[in-house]
This record gives sequence, C-alpha cells and structure tokens, in this order.
Amino acid sequence: MSPADAEPSTFQPKSDFLRVMQARGYIHQITDIEALDAALTSGVVTAYVGYDCTADSLHIGHLISIMMLRWFQKCGHRPIALMGGGTTKVGDPTDKDQQRPLLTDAVIDANLASIKGTFQKFLAFGDAPADAIMVNNADWLEKLGYVEFLREFGVHFTINRMLTFDSVRLRLEREQPLSFLEFNYMLMQATDFLELSNRFGCSLQMGGSDQWGNIINGVELVRRKAGRQTFGLTTPLLTTASGEKMGKTVGGAVWLNADRLSPYDYWQMWRNTEDADVGRFLKLFTELPLDEIARLADLRNAEINEAKKVLATEATALLHGRAAAEAAAEAARTTFEAGGLSADLPTMEVARADLEAGLPLATVAADAGLAASRSDARRLAQGGGLRINDAVEKDGQRTLTPADLGPDGVIKLAAGRKKIVLIKPI
Repeated sequence: MSPADAEPSTFQPKSDFLRVMQARGYIHQITDIEALDAALTSGVVTAYVGYDCTADSLHIGHLISIMMLRWFQKCGHRPIALMGGGTTKVGDPTDKDQQRPLLTDAVIDANLASIKGTFQKFLAFGDAPADAIMVNNADWLEKLGYVEFLREFGVHFTINRMLTFDSVRLRLEREQPLSFLEFNYMLMQATDFLELSNRFGCSLQMGGSDQWGNIINGVELVRRKAGRQTFGLTTPLLTTASGEKMGKTVGGAVWLNADRLSPYDYWQMWRNTEDADVGRFLKLFTELPLDEIARLADLRNAEINEAKKVLATEATALLHGRAAAEAAAEAARTTFEAGGLSADLPTMEVARADLEAGLPLATVAADAGLAASRSDARRLAQGGGLRINDAVEKDGQRTLTPADLGPDGVIKLAAGRKKIVLIKPI
C-alpha cells in the first residue's frame, strides 16, 4: 500500500482536522489523504490511538498523539483512547533492543488505572456523538484462543512482509533477539483496529512514525476481513533541533502524572526548550492561534525567553490546569528573577534525625531526581554542576547536615541553574 495517494505537505484539505494537522506540523505519513479528507467532511469520524500500560504514567513521548486526539475532538469527531491491557502482556518490539520485562496482571491493571486521569484532562468523555471513549483491548484479546487466533487472523499476514517492517528488521539488523511473543504484537495491534472498526465504526488509527507498519497491517486486515476502507496517520519522529530525543532529562523520562513529575519541573522542561524549537513546539503542544505563534517564534536574542515562558505556561496549563501553570511560572520568576525562594518549588522531605546524623549529598541528589544515580551526582558535583543554597559544591562525597539549612528552614539543592529541589526536614 502506498503511504499516500497525494503528498500530505502539498494537498489542500477541506476538513478542519486535516487543515489543523497540516498547519501545525502533525502529519508525517497518511493513507489515501483524499478519501480520508472526504470522510472527515461528510460526518463524524471515529479515530483511535493505542497506549500500552508499561508504567503507571504516560510520558511526554505520548503527548503528541494525545494532542492529536484532542484536536480530533475539537474538530467535531470522536476519539478513542485504547488502553493496551492485552498488548502490554506481549510488549511492542518497536524501537527496542530487547524484550520488555513481562508485567503481572495486577501491575498492568494498576498502571492502567493510574494513567486514565491524563486523558480526562485533554478529552471530554460522555455519550454524545463526538464524546471520547476509553476501551481496553484485553476485553477481546484475552478471549481469543490461540488456535482460533492463528486461523482467524494469522492467515492474513506473511512472514516475508512482517520481516520488512522496521520494528522487526532493525532488531534483526542489530543482531538483537526478537522473541516469538513479541513477533505476535503486530498481529494483535491489527486485530485491535478490526475490533474497534466492528464495535464503534472506527476508521482511522493514529500514532508515531514508528507505528506505520503496525497501522498498515490494521488497515489491510480491516479491508480483508470486513471489506471496509480505513486509514492511518502518523506523526514525525519528535526530536529537538540539536537532534536529541525530545523530553529526556537527567532524571529520565518526562512523566505526565504530577506524582511522577511536579508541575514546576514540567514547566521548567518546556522553559528550557532550544531557541530553534520554540515555534514548532508552540504549534504541537499549545492551542495558541497560529498568528500569535508566528509572532512569538520570530522573537530573537533575549526576547525569545518570553516565548519560552509562554510555551511552558500554555503546555503546563493543558496538562495540570491554568492555576498550576501560573504557580509554576511565578515560582520560576520568584526564584530566578527576584532572587527569592518560592513555596511552589518541588520539595523532598527527609527525617530530621537522618539530617542530624548526616545525609550523603549524592544520595539526596539522586533521590530528588537531580541526577540519574549517586555516581552521576558525584560526577555532577565534581564538574561544578551541583549547588547548595546557590553556592557551587564540588565535593560529591560530603554530607548534608542541619548546618546547611537556610533561613527558611530548608536546603536549596540545585543541578545547574534550572533544576531545583527544596530539602525539608520533618
């Protein structure tokens, strides 16, 4: 199947959704853009994105597809957030060098419950034609017997073609093992599309560019089994202007749950956006009008920092609410511009008795998320990257004691000049 019958970058869509997607830079690949555009202008279309439950929070890598679902609904269509309660038990081999650890049913269920709240911040759920719905693919995948699954769906996939998809080919080229369990993942994902098409009339699957092969499999399976035309749409690989994978920090993934990453740290991540990425990220991760985005993206030198603050506040408001976003912005202003110490800064509590006995700086820095590990914290200190109460501390072997408490009764611990945690004894 050809990725598109018309080039997405030059095609002039009539539907509101594809116009938004095109103008804001969401489209990488798309199947039969002309037919999809016609469907989107003819009535309410249903689309889905799948999310496996490998952790108790989604991360920023999922945000671009969540924003697509949000725009899809804002344009009058029905989004489906598909929870991968079933596929998580297999594990998507895409962009992985080794098999994911197999999670228990209890862990998967807990992860699913934890990440549900993220979608409620971006989508409106209900019973109206364009209201979002959430479903779990365990509802149908776990009912399939193995022989039944092979006879029903396996006959529509050839090993020859499956070996050409990036999720398989790249793993084999790197001479990394690919388990037979993982090899089944693309069949299961295709089955999801067919099931959602049968149950809800779903005709569009969206996802990242690394999912193109899996999406095409689903489009083809629906055509073969149900005789219906469906569509696929993928987004570009999300990297920064310098070529780095977007959203990685010292502490690891940029999580969307507030209990994994505070609104302040989330705001700071966006505030630290590279200059060349500001306009692109404003288009993808905020709902500001395009003319305002163009004005902000044209700012230069020191003025670009104001655009970064707008990006940080608008992106944080979508996830954590306007009040939390403005509190994070004010905390940053108080800390970095007014020289104060905001109560909205992330805080880590420690036992006063432990502080009195002496807490290893490297351990505290790692536990606070300022470094990936204790050894990383020691290297950070040695390079002058750790600060205690705004003073550079190069001794990564030292301990923190009550003598380090500032006038506010806390220790201000920072990695660089942007990542700050208050250490509070209790």
